[in-house]
Formats: sequence, C-alpha cells, structure tokens
Amino acid sequence: MDLQSLILVVDDDPELRSLITEFLGGHGYRVQSAENALQMNVAIERERPDLVVLDVMMPGEDGLSAARRLAADKGPPVIILSALGGDTDRIIGLEVGADDYLAKPCNPRELLARVRAVLRRTGNSEPVAAEDARPYGFAGWRLDVTRRDLRDPTGIFINLSDGEFALLRSFVEHPQRILSRDQLLDLVHGGRSEVFDRAIDTQISRLRRKLNDRVHEEMIRTVRNEGYMLVPKVSRL
Repeated sequence: MDLQSLILVVDDDPELRSLITEFLGGHGYRVQSAENALQMNVAIERERPDLVVLDVMMPGEDGLSAARRLAADKGPPVIILSALGGDTDRIIGLEVGADDYLAKPCNPRELLARVRAVLRRTGNSEPVAAEDARPYGFAGWRLDVTRRDLRDPTGIFINLSDGEFALLRSFVEHPQRILSRDQLLDLVHGGRSEVFDRAIDTQISRLRRKLNDRVHEEMIRTVRNEGYMLVPKVSRL
C-alpha cells in the first residue's frame, strides 16, 4: 500500500503542469494533475489529495473561487500558485482560504519547501508504512532510520551528526544513483537557500571518513561534474 502524500496540481498551462508534476514526483510524492477546476473536482472525488497546488487564472471556475469552495467544504489544503503576485492578490488568496500563496515564476525548491511546510502544518505529512521501518543493509552495514542507529559490519555503533545521518539516509534511499549537490540540498536541508553547496561537500567528507575508517573499500563515489553516489547495493533487512 502506497502511503506517500498525494498532491494534485491544477493549472491550464500543460508545460508548467508537467514540470511541477515531474519535480514533485522526483521528490517522493505521488502527483496527479488537472487542467481546470472541473477536472480537479473529478480527481478529488476519485481520491482525496493531501494538498492541491492551484492556479488562479484558468478558464471556467477560477482558482480563487475553487479555493474558497474547497475551504468551505473542508477540502484538502491549498497552495495558490499564480502570476498575480501583488500584495493585494496574496491577501485575497489567503482570505478565501488558501493555506499559502506563491507567485509565478517561482523557484521549484521554494515550492517544494512550501509544500512540505503546509503538509506539516495540516498533519498530512507522509506516514511511514510498517514495512518501511525495516533497517537498511549495505556492504555489511546496518542503518535503522527509526532509531537513528548505524552499525558497522562488526556491530559497532557509529555516531553520526544530524547532517551526516540525513545525508546517509538520502544515499541509502537512492542507492547506486548519482545525486547532484542540488538534489542533496533538497533531500538533506529541504532546499533552504542559506545552505551552500560546499556544506554538502564537507558533510560528505566527514561521513566518508567515518565509513572508510571501519572498512577499506569505496563507499561513496565522487562523480566528477555530476555529484555523489553510494556504491554498494542496498536492501531492507
């Protein structure tokens, strides 16, 4: 059973709709899309989303009217994403019941951060399925993300900082896949703009040293001009 949060993207611009859908889907969310309020209604009737990303200027019922109706019906939370970015537009959007308001064009990372924030506030953050509580195993290592417990192949506990733990978790959840600095920033720090690329490099260096101190084999590979990759295969124990 897939228990990831479901996001519904409603926008009459097919290119933008596709970009947002792909971006949020790439960060672990289930994403559906609709090109107008009528399609949105059908999608919500079929499966209630945890969050709606809603355009304002659409043919038929506009986004403000749709947001007001969803709020009145105690529907899913709404983030309005609109080309109307003035202060008055934002105030109106929030007054009709939207949970957040973001002006176009926006940085996809900012949208992701707003999505995460609204899901946290509304209690719709993706729950952890029972099967996902199983520890990860890789090259003899064992990482229990629930207990934040890392054990080397001999069973010795390895202490990790919060940043190192988040980084290792990102790697084991995306094994044998090259992750760019930007992707790691999103995964580890939620895309916060004050965190710099080089901070990731420093944390990777420290994590790599802790892993290599216990076993003499390559664990985290640097792929020039592309990013980093966890080399061993990963399984659930």
